[in-house]
Amino acid sequence: MSGQGVVVHEDSPENGTAILAEFAAGLTFDDIPDRTVRFAKLLMLDNVGVALFGSTLPWSRLVQDMVEAEGARGVSTVFGSAERTSPALAALANAMAGHAFELDETHRDAGFHPGSMIWPTALAVAESRDAVSGKDLVTAAVAGYEVGCRVGMAGFPALFFRGFHPQGVVGPFAAAATAGRIIGLDARGMLDAIGVAGTQAAGLMAAQEGAMVKRLHSGRAAQSGVYGALLAERGFTGIQNVVEAGFGGFLSAISGAPTPDDLLRGLGETWETENNYYKPYATVASIQTSLDGLRSIMRDERLTEADIAHVDVGLGELTMVHCAWEYAAQGVTAAQMNLFYGLAAVALEGDAFIDQYREELLNDPRIIEFIGRISARTDDEIVRRGRAARHAAVVEVTTRDGARHRREIWHRRGTAENPPAEGDIEAKYDILAGRAIGDEAAAEVKAAIADIEKLDDLSAMLDPIRAARVQA
Repeated sequence: MSGQGVVVHEDSPENGTAILAEFAAGLTFDDIPDRTVRFAKLLMLDNVGVALFGSTLPWSRLVQDMVEAEGARGVSTVFGSAERTSPALAALANAMAGHAFELDETHRDAGFHPGSMIWPTALAVAESRDAVSGKDLVTAAVAGYEVGCRVGMAGFPALFFRGFHPQGVVGPFAAAATAGRIIGLDARGMLDAIGVAGTQAAGLMAAQEGAMVKRLHSGRAAQSGVYGALLAERGFTGIQNVVEAGFGGFLSAISGAPTPDDLLRGLGETWETENNYYKPYATVASIQTSLDGLRSIMRDERLTEADIAHVDVGLGELTMVHCAWEYAAQGVTAAQMNLFYGLAAVALEGDAFIDQYREELLNDPRIIEFIGRISARTDDEIVRRGRAARHAAVVEVTTRDGARHRREIWHRRGTAENPPAEGDIEAKYDILAGRAIGDEAAAEVKAAIADIEKLDDLSAMLDPIRAARVQA
């Protein structure tokens, strides 16, 4: 109950924010299971590759230009630039790059992409501190994943249906826990860091249709997390119950219909870090089962796009709202978020990766024509299965000779239930990082990440990135 006498959710966990803060502040590397460490290293490799590639894109360049113009004290590396800047501005630029092309990993039940904020935040703050080891980096990242994913799960999907972008509104919690752990805040300081960052939660889903600004939500979330930690270090106080406050708290104000049990369930025993999964396509995660369904039918039945008369796709309610809107060539962001464009790209080009979202293809008459052969609908069985099936899809292709071919895909490729093939994540990294900084530098960074827990400092990882940009 708030001072205004408003009760929004009587079952909200008492002291939930404080418990998360105590966990994040007290987490040590030795507390983290070996399997979680191994998984975190894969997440790091994936997200660093994605951010390096993202830093080369036009919208990321605009943010880099703005950051350079600020002229802040140069201590932290900006991906894609030969310059350094402040930790908060580096986190802004690099987390924007991490979300710049819809390639960043996803936590299904939290509805956001934590790694695109967590790793840039950890690296930016680490560079401003003395003697941050690889173990320190991994510990801080896992703290960010555990806090951020639990806040996201407790608020999702209700916050999405209110029009909030999870990346922007959940991200500050993950970034604050990450930055606070790098700095070494105690439990009270961590509580203030989360309380400062959490009240800066912002981001609207309307950004997915034709605007660059969707990418910025990730950057601003990371920046808010860094500012929250830096202010807390100086004694600045934040909202002590920012997550669970009955009036004006995150769950009551932004979600409105939370699942509060998700906030603390399994904390320290069930590692949500391991429930973040890579994306093989450069699209919103919700449509990737549909793309795999069409791709597998075309491969197995040896079909070309000319053989296809119609594609019907059954989806969950959230994916219908999120992705099955009428396509118009409004820009790369809109194409990457749109079900119909993604299916057309797969039918015509065989994939939906980097090259399928080049500007000249977005309004290609062949794409527009094929989109006219696609329909989407809400599938009752997917809806019945709830959140666990929110990425599921039922794809049926009708050929011009009247044959019908159907695929049901209940779990997105890259997840525990439908895992990537051996080497998939490494191959994705090689392509993305190689395009950004060259194959030789990319290999050096990759080797450093593989041994990150053995490093006393982060120079082996960051020096090749900086050197590649200086030489460019």
